[in-house]
Amino acid sequence: MADDWVLAELERSLITERTRAGVKVAQARGVKFGRKPKRSPAQIDHARQQIEHGRRVQDVAALLNVDRTTLTVP
Repeated sequence: MADDWVLAELERSLITERTRAGVKVAQARGVKFGRKPKRSPAQIDHARQQIEHGRRVQDVAALLNVDRTTLTVP
C-alpha cells in the first residue's frame, strides 16, 4: 500500500512519454496543432493594405468581424 504512489508516478511518466512520442510522430506527418486562424493570411494582407491606403483600422476590423488588434499585431 505504501508503494502505490511509486506505481502511479511510473504510470504517469509512461503516459507522458507515449503522448510526447505520438505528438512528434504526428508533427512529422504534417499534422497541425492549435487553434485555426479566424481569417486567411490573404484576408489579413488585404485588410492591412486597406489600412495603409487610409481606411481606419476600426472600420476594416468591423468588415472582417475581427478585433482591431488582429490587424495591427504582426
